[in-house]
Amino acid sequence: MEYLKIKGHDNLLRDPNTNSIVNTNMAEYQEYIMRKKSKDEENQKIQTLESDVASMKDDLDEIKILLRILVNEPR
Repeated sequence: MEYLKIKGHDNLLRDPNTNSIVNTNMAEYQEYIMRKKSKDEENQKIQTLESDVASMKDDLDEIKILLRILVNEPR
């Protein structure tokens, strides 16, 4: 497959069939992969924390209900 050089960018080529840009600089590609992985891990941590907080809120609501029942029960 023949790629076309992009003027002013030594490490970028264009695929004439799909018109997509191909970066031939492997160091930049590896940096991109690492940044994406780090961002994905951060997003996963945030989702886990949000889920944990929601679960804790549900647990606190249940505890409040049980405490109200205990307080209002005749002795």
